[in-house]
Amino acid sequence: MRIGIIGAGAVGGAIAGLLARAGNDVEVTARGAHLQALRESGLTLTGAWGDSVSRVRAATTLSRVNELVIVATKAHDAEQALRDNIRYVRNVPVVIFQNGLDSLDTAAQASPRSDIIGALATFASSFLSPGTIHVTAAGPSYLGVAGDNDVPARYAADVLNAVMPTFAVPNFRGAQWTKLVINQVNALPAITGLSAQEVLADSRLRLIMTASMRETARVALAQGIYFETLQGLSHRRLRQFARAPLWFGQLIPLAMGRRMGRTPNPGSTLQSIRRGQPSEVDALNGAVVRAAQERGNEAPLNALMVELVHDVEATGNFLSPDDTVARCASVMHQ
Repeated sequence: MRIGIIGAGAVGGAIAGLLARAGNDVEVTARGAHLQALRESGLTLTGAWGDSVSRVRAATTLSRVNELVIVATKAHDAEQALRDNIRYVRNVPVVIFQNGLDSLDTAAQASPRSDIIGALATFASSFLSPGTIHVTAAGPSYLGVAGDNDVPARYAADVLNAVMPTFAVPNFRGAQWTKLVINQVNALPAITGLSAQEVLADSRLRLIMTASMRETARVALAQGIYFETLQGLSHRRLRQFARAPLWFGQLIPLAMGRRMGRTPNPGSTLQSIRRGQPSEVDALNGAVVRAAQERGNEAPLNALMVELVHDVEATGNFLSPDDTVARCASVMHQ
């Protein structure tokens, strides 16, 4: 099958490697040293789904009409990436692997003649070096659409499920919100420079993460969201979590940490910062803040996470755990 992947980073590169290894004719977009490495040595995939080296077509933009296109850029790059490739995206099913809440609307505006399918990845992967992607933890992906016609989502899920666990879900908006709760694991590693496992091992930082997750769940419930079940986080469990005291709520991030395994997981936000690229914090924690404001409410801890991540992006200086705890103290006690 001819498949195009726009953005061959940690997520897109992992998917490209799996699809190419299974014999699909895959072309990817990349830039700089990564593009050169893909052309010269192929795409190296290591980790939880096995090791392989696959040949893929690689260029700065797509070069042909494919049967399926996958967009795996950062949220803030998606619209421009679709417009740059519109000649080969128009009228083709497009799967948008992105966090946050705006992926479907953004893609539909950029490519209105395509069937737009939202996608959420719960596997963890890292961009180790040009041409090399490492899957640190396996996990399923979830696909869905904004309307009632789920045929495109089921079609794309069947294609991807042949190489990695993938499911079509009817309540994709609920899935996006569950993933936003899960994605709270990203901000503190970006602020401190520590892996997610190291953050979770620090009881003070774990409490902050629990509070930001709980705040996210409360904002969703205030909007009338019914959470889709991802990684064992059901609507019932997250509703209970939103009401629970912090000391009890820590059971959820602790379970997430066990699922990550021992391989250090930096999270996508820290990976972007280490590469000197803009992070997705505005699409993650920022989405929670905007959703709260739509209801005339506030999400002060998520707002602070956005501020601190942007501070690190601007200065290049990580905060120590002590400094992070001190900065969060006033918000934690609100």
